[in-house]
Amino acid sequence: MERLTQQERDDFSSNNPDWDLEGETISRTFEFDSFIDAIGFVDKVAIAAEVADHHPDIDVRWRKVKLALSTHEADGLTSRDIDLAAKADALAG
Repeated sequence: MERLTQQERDDFSSNNPDWDLEGETISRTFEFDSFIDAIGFVDKVAIAAEVADHHPDIDVRWRKVKLALSTHEADGLTSRDIDLAAKADALAG
């Protein structure tokens, strides 16, 4: 699996300002109305991640969920990260 080019990274950052790009990881913190809503989101992301066979780091803090994505097999960002980020955005509504 090939890592994203600098242009692809720049395009992602420009088109997805809610996601932070740090080194070889993209991350975003989602905030929900309640803890139950946050956990419901985690459940949906977990299913999407399992289907994609691509698993994010997930940190839950009350109503906030932080996802961090990087493709370990490639030691960096790939299209798999971008795809799962888009899926998470859609699931968050």
